[in-house]
Amino acid sequence: MGKQFKIKKGLDIRLIGEADKVLVSANAASEISISPADYVAMKPKVLVNVGDKVKAGTPLMYDKNNPLVMICASASGEVADIKRGAKRVLENITIKADNEIQYLPFLIGNIESLSREKVVEIMCQSGVWSFIRQRPYNCVANPEKAPKAIFISAFDTAPLAPDTDFVLQGQEKYWEAGIVALQKLHSNIQLNIHSEKNKSSVITNTKGVSINTFTGPHPSGNVGVQIHHIDPINKGETVWTVAPQDVLIIGRLFTEGKYDAHRIIAITGSQVKKRKYVRTMVGANLSSFLSNDNIESGTNRFISGNALTGTTISANGHLGYYDTQITVLPEGNEPELFGWLAPGFNKFSNSHTFLTWAMPAKKFRLNTNQNGERRAFVVTGEYEKVFPMEIYPVQLLKAIITNDIDLQENLGIYEVDAEDFALCEYVCTSKINSQEIVRKGLETLYLEELESLKSHH
Repeated sequence: MGKQFKIKKGLDIRLIGEADKVLVSANAASEISISPADYVAMKPKVLVNVGDKVKAGTPLMYDKNNPLVMICASASGEVADIKRGAKRVLENITIKADNEIQYLPFLIGNIESLSREKVVEIMCQSGVWSFIRQRPYNCVANPEKAPKAIFISAFDTAPLAPDTDFVLQGQEKYWEAGIVALQKLHSNIQLNIHSEKNKSSVITNTKGVSINTFTGPHPSGNVGVQIHHIDPINKGETVWTVAPQDVLIIGRLFTEGKYDAHRIIAITGSQVKKRKYVRTMVGANLSSFLSNDNIESGTNRFISGNALTGTTISANGHLGYYDTQITVLPEGNEPELFGWLAPGFNKFSNSHTFLTWAMPAKKFRLNTNQNGERRAFVVTGEYEKVFPMEIYPVQLLKAIITNDIDLQENLGIYEVDAEDFALCEYVCTSKINSQEIVRKGLETLYLEELESLKSHH
């Protein structure tokens, strides 16, 4: 029997631009791009050359820190570019995709009869292991180190996030197969649902897992928040996390014997005219599913992911490896008459700065303006109002900035990830880039751990 949790601290940012529950198939992606930047502290070893022909499931690169795990092509085609930046650092691998995808076959057999070792081997070779990430660090999981549990967050509370129930419609076969594969890896699977967001029988009838129920505002959908309340991570412990749509990709591998990296993404944001759900694939170019005539005029920001934690990309950029959403917002580069002196009837207010705090149902067309510049930390208590963990967020950030590792560990750095600080960054009076600080702090600890393991060997 699962547990029930009510998250009180947090904030739902009510943006205009949610996707209508209409699913369309995108045009075949003309280009696929895979970037090491999507993986934490990756040290890539490239396995292909420009001009090589690849199929979906062909290894493109692997991480020298985690050499068993292959990062594979999500489409068939020709390797068009291997782009490197300063000091020959790999930036991305681009594939000119075929109109019809050719798949590299994987011999699976009956999953029920497979050993754990065989399941791990198949997942690593096919590329789907890269969808299993570990906490701490949010890096690709180490297949040689067993976790204490596997966590799946079946809902997303981020601004304009896709509806998991809608996305999983008709995917029962792949969902069940994905869960069975994960059960081969570990018996302790924690499936976390939201009492208001998850009604689908696909999720609620999942067998062989512990189903925990959450209520409350964002970030209750963050898997890190859920882990903190169910089974906190102590130093030396690891847990693995898998996103719902990545469970489907794993399920398709074990039912169809191929690496099928298609996923359903939400096209969202106030600058999109027709917002909908689109079936596309990992790394696809935006132009295959988001045309210029579907974007409002003006200066816009394209984000792979949500408005709080997503990555800014160009209008002809590519969908991030783990992203299930594209957000288009107006840039905040226009001068504003009267600024803070205006009554602010169209401004979202977390405090009582504007009268809109008394309009709980109103949604807003917000731009990307920070409305201020970075300055020294001002202790206002705003972080604590939106941070639903028993951790001191400001003190932890200061410990990371000063590189005090002992203090970071005592303050709970192994329990957090950058996304858990997104709301802190949003409400911050001092405009501190909290997510960037946490990301760099975790990366430093991860690299130190890898060096320590090498020295012991």
